[in-house]
Amino acid sequence: METRYTFCRICESLCGLEVTVDNNRVVSIRPDRDNVATTGSSCVKGTRQHMIYDSPDRLRHPLKRRGDSYVQVSWDDALSDIGRRCRKIIADHGPDSVAMYLGTAAGFSMLHPLFAQGFLTGIGSRSMYAPHTQDCANKFAVARLMYGFPYIQAFPDVDRTDFLLIAGGNPAISRFSFLHLPNAIKRFKAVIGRGGRVVFVDPRRTESARAVGEHVFIRPGSDVFFYLSFLCELDAIGGIDRVRAEKFMKGLDEVLGLARAWPPERTEPVTGISAGVLRGLVASYSKAKSAALYCSTGVNMGGAGSMAFWLQEVINAASGNLDRFGGTLVGRGAVDFPALGKKLGFLLRTDTSRIGSFPSVSDCFAGGVLADEILTPGKGQVRALFCTGGNPLNTMANPERLKKAFSSLDLMVSVDIFLNETASVADYVLPATTFFEMPDIHFIFPLLCGLQMVPYAQATDRVVDPDGEQRNPAHVYADLARACRVDLFGSRVAGALFRLSRFLEKKGRPLRALTLTPERLFSFILRACGLGGFRSLLKHPHRVLRAPHAENDFLGKRVLTGDGLVDLAPVPLMRDAERLESIFESQMKSSGRLKLITRRAVRTHNSWMHNVPEFVSGHRKTNYLYVNPSDAAARGLAEGDFADVTSAAGTVRLPVSLLEDLMPGVVALPHGWGHQPALGLSVAARTEGVNVNLLAPDGPGNLEGESGMARLTGIDVEVEKSPGLHDPSSWSGIPRERPM
Repeated sequence: METRYTFCRICESLCGLEVTVDNNRVVSIRPDRDNVATTGSSCVKGTRQHMIYDSPDRLRHPLKRRGDSYVQVSWDDALSDIGRRCRKIIADHGPDSVAMYLGTAAGFSMLHPLFAQGFLTGIGSRSMYAPHTQDCANKFAVARLMYGFPYIQAFPDVDRTDFLLIAGGNPAISRFSFLHLPNAIKRFKAVIGRGGRVVFVDPRRTESARAVGEHVFIRPGSDVFFYLSFLCELDAIGGIDRVRAEKFMKGLDEVLGLARAWPPERTEPVTGISAGVLRGLVASYSKAKSAALYCSTGVNMGGAGSMAFWLQEVINAASGNLDRFGGTLVGRGAVDFPALGKKLGFLLRTDTSRIGSFPSVSDCFAGGVLADEILTPGKGQVRALFCTGGNPLNTMANPERLKKAFSSLDLMVSVDIFLNETASVADYVLPATTFFEMPDIHFIFPLLCGLQMVPYAQATDRVVDPDGEQRNPAHVYADLARACRVDLFGSRVAGALFRLSRFLEKKGRPLRALTLTPERLFSFILRACGLGGFRSLLKHPHRVLRAPHAENDFLGKRVLTGDGLVDLAPVPLMRDAERLESIFESQMKSSGRLKLITRRAVRTHNSWMHNVPEFVSGHRKTNYLYVNPSDAAARGLAEGDFADVTSAAGTVRLPVSLLEDLMPGVVALPHGWGHQPALGLSVAARTEGVNVNLLAPDGPGNLEGESGMARLTGIDVEVEKSPGLHDPSSWSGIPRERPM
């Protein structure tokens, strides 16, 4: 037995872990109580993740599709055929015909996304897709317009604030999006302990709201009107810091003029928040010595996430709380990555998608038009797709149509650790190492953008070795670049170095000066950040603290707009606001309909955890439609009944569970389920859950303009008692021959 220290890479929290290894196998995981930042914090998912990696379903060898099944092939044969087919597609249809989907599991590593992007850049393709257009592209799009760069993300200074309002977020289950914030509930309790307030605004009384603070119900998808009335009332009571705004910002009067048309009385019928309650929140926010508003995916995915987030950022800035302790801060990374990215034009593409003309966000196109880009003939039609560390057939809107599109591709390659739903339609499946089987450092947000409550740095060596032919994803993309005869990152020098390095490694004759191992690349990055080499950082298993955050460190100093001022009224967003009246009218008309929201359970993370028997045993073998008892009674539904849930996009059938914590008129359906089509998930494929995204429409007419995001929550639905039986073998849970 041996104890090793590493850190989790499931989410932004990056919790320190103490791992017990026996005979090259992880046998137990515990929180690292001595970690300088996470101090013993971790979730059940993090301490059970070895159960995922130990599955007999793990991919251990490259696979090639043969009919409706897969056969094992060698790496050389797989790479050779992929390279040949990819080169022909590029020659016949141009580089943009080759696309990539970069999944969340890739994004939480440092080298995986860099090398995947480097491969696509080498091809010369712009066709990159990523999950942020499912849950957070609104924040990137707005930050670019307001601050000049998408990765400038202000965050609440939770440890010093006196008033914190969280809309559409549930940190007790999902942690804090973008921000590394361990022990969130403990920190919220400290806010209240020093006389402050913590308020959750959500259609469901979440686990976070039940644990600490106060809760206010809001109708799903109406957040933009809540923020409009909040800003309107803040202006009315004199809560605007005009001196600070005039010095560091522009566009204040324009956005206030917009907000004044939306007093709390007007928006109350849509939001469900009484004018009195809203005014009380604004008064507390304005009177607090320091205050912060924060929103997460419940707001982002509601159909007007860009406008809602923009107005939230305007409130934090115009009230004088931006760049102040206890308000919202913009952290400093180990290097000034936003300034470097601005100088190099990185993440700042200005092109638009072929279908729908949606702007690229963080150099990625909208996932909601990927099916159209594949199925619509013409110049630039996507004909080949590399999917890496992701499962879009589970996580994206209208997955049945997307599956049809994937099946029509000339070439599809999946780089993953399982034969999941998406990999099950690929031509080749290439096995990748897990987080425990490769060295790593912090990914881009915490290390280079400073999105940490307590700034620190950490590195991890591999905890165990691969037990098959799995390869580090960075090596996979170096090998794919060689097979496709392109240069990584579009650089002849880089391409030649990586080709030589991989050749020497494979020959077992690595020359230190010429071998670009992950460890050496990490050392290069860390030294550029002033953090020493990779091996020196490994000598500090409980991590190294960096300089703490400062206030008055952003405004007038690091804002990257053309004139250095925060733009409170960007032209694209003000133009988008012209839709507010029609959105409001539509919501008024649908006020009597049920609204569907998604949710996450403590033992699931997107689509990752359902192949672990412990997580899907007993009553956890399926997801449930959660219904408020009053709404259930009105429809003749009882606990355990089956219900059909119908949206404009489709129908799913699943069991009902009653939940008083839901706002009346709202139903909830956990996401990440529906693994029945997966050929290589022996546990998950036998679960009975359904994919909530079957109810979400895709296509250009259903996406938000500035961010390209599909509406994945706040969906109008009808719910009725099922007239037939549940068919767990069906992807949607609807019998293949539905009764009339």
